[in-house]
Amino acid sequence: MNYNPSYFNLKKNKLIPVDEFVEKVLYEPNKGYYTKKIPFGNQGDFITAPTISNLFSEIISIWIVSSWQKLGKPKNFNFVELGPGDGSLSKVLVDTFKNFPEINKSINIYLYEKSDLLKNVQKKKLKGSKIVWIKNFNQIKKGPIIFFGNEFFDAIPIKQFLYKNDSLLEKCYVINSKTGLNEAYQAASYQDVKKIKTFKILKGLKFIEYPKLGLIELDKMVEKIKRQNGGILLIDYGYLNTLNRDTLQAVMKNKKININSLFNNLGKADITSLVNFRLLEEYFKKKKLKLKKIVSQKFFLEKMGIIERAKILEKNMNFKQLNYMSLTLKRLLHKNQMGELFKVIFAFKSKRSDFLGFE
Repeated sequence: MNYNPSYFNLKKNKLIPVDEFVEKVLYEPNKGYYTKKIPFGNQGDFITAPTISNLFSEIISIWIVSSWQKLGKPKNFNFVELGPGDGSLSKVLVDTFKNFPEINKSINIYLYEKSDLLKNVQKKKLKGSKIVWIKNFNQIKKGPIIFFGNEFFDAIPIKQFLYKNDSLLEKCYVINSKTGLNEAYQAASYQDVKKIKTFKILKGLKFIEYPKLGLIELDKMVEKIKRQNGGILLIDYGYLNTLNRDTLQAVMKNKKININSLFNNLGKADITSLVNFRLLEEYFKKKKLKLKKIVSQKFFLEKMGIIERAKILEKNMNFKQLNYMSLTLKRLLHKNQMGELFKVIFAFKSKRSDFLGFE
């Protein structure tokens, strides 16, 4: 398409904070990236763990069963998948829980999805399953609740700030007909400065990424967990040691593209950022939730028995299937692929703390 800023309700020569800009480009109804394009798979722009291998989803389903047991096998148990993609994970969950009649009878599965296009994809894949799509968490009234997000948090637009002469400036984009997409800065709002100063992890940084919208989403989940017990498990690519730099990235056709070339690809490329897991850890501690140690995806999946499960499946595989299994396991576990780049955090409220996968 020929780019026109008004297509996304963006005005020329006006400063637009990074998170507002990304929100419009990704989620503007019927125009944004997630509202008009199927982004997953080899023909899409990126591949997620559930679409790489059913093994990942099987392991998550086993973790859910074990967590239900730790929470006392409640008769009314709620599971919410955050940003469920193409529905691949939930499809495996539904099939796996059929092998565990007790939890299958107790569990209510909810999908929290913003995109109507993706909802339709999920509904086709999950036709006939007792799954409910929700826009908020108010209808989940009774019983412990487990929230799960795989590559959910990185897709929520972030705010970016720069310290200059002891002043906090917010990074914005300005659209110009001749020069395209340009960076500019404006004074940060009093409310944002106040919030940022409450996080020890952000002190002393020159460049700050602050997930304001993401924390607003988490606030709603934490409220439900504190009231009903349960927890939130997030798996995402991110970092533990402070980076002090811009991590915003755009992806098209399974390749990163220069963020500056976004001007010609608005609505065609995914835009994400790396997740600051230490900030999430500090956030959950402020909210008085318990936390397991943050681990890598490799650590978590191996502790949950993914290698052993693969060996059982291999017994009935031909050469082609074995080769594919090997490649997918490498993608999930290798330190230079998802294995170490992806981290796992679990925050919870429960009498027991011995949830699996973290030690």
